[in-house]
Amino acid sequence: MDYHTKNHSKFLLMCHLIFVCKYRKKLLIQLGNDVKQLMHDIANRYHIRIVEMEVDKEPIHLLIQYEPKMSIPEIVRLLKQMTTFHIWKQHETYLSKHFWKKRTFWSDGYFACSIGNVSRETIQKYIQEQG
Repeated sequence: MDYHTKNHSKFLLMCHLIFVCKYRKKLLIQLGNDVKQLMHDIANRYHIRIVEMEVDKEPIHLLIQYEPKMSIPEIVRLLKQMTTFHIWKQHETYLSKHFWKKRTFWSDGYFACSIGNVSRETIQKYIQEQG
C-alpha cells in the first residue's frame, strides 16, 4: 500500500476526477497526449500522484492520490488552469479555430468522487477502458 508519511501522519487520499472540454468539443482526440503530459508535469510539481489517466474522445479521467493540505477544488483549479495556459502556448493556431473569444479549454464543471482503497483496482480498470 502506498501511504505517505509526514510528521507521523498517515493518509491515503484518492479521488477519481473527470474533466470535459468546453462545449463538449472533441479536442482530446488531437491534443490528448499533450494534455496528459501537461497533467503529469503539473501533478509532479505539486506532489499530486496520478495513479491512472486516460482520455476518450471528450472527457479526461484521472485517478489521483493527494495530500490533505490540498482540497479537491484547489487541485481541480490548478490542473485545469495550468493545462489550459500551456496547451494554448503549444497549440494556439489550432485552438483559436475552436474558441474565438477567450482562451478556454475545459468546461466550468467537473466530476469528483473519493474512493476507498478497496475499489482502487476497479476505478483503475474503468479508467484504463476509457481510451
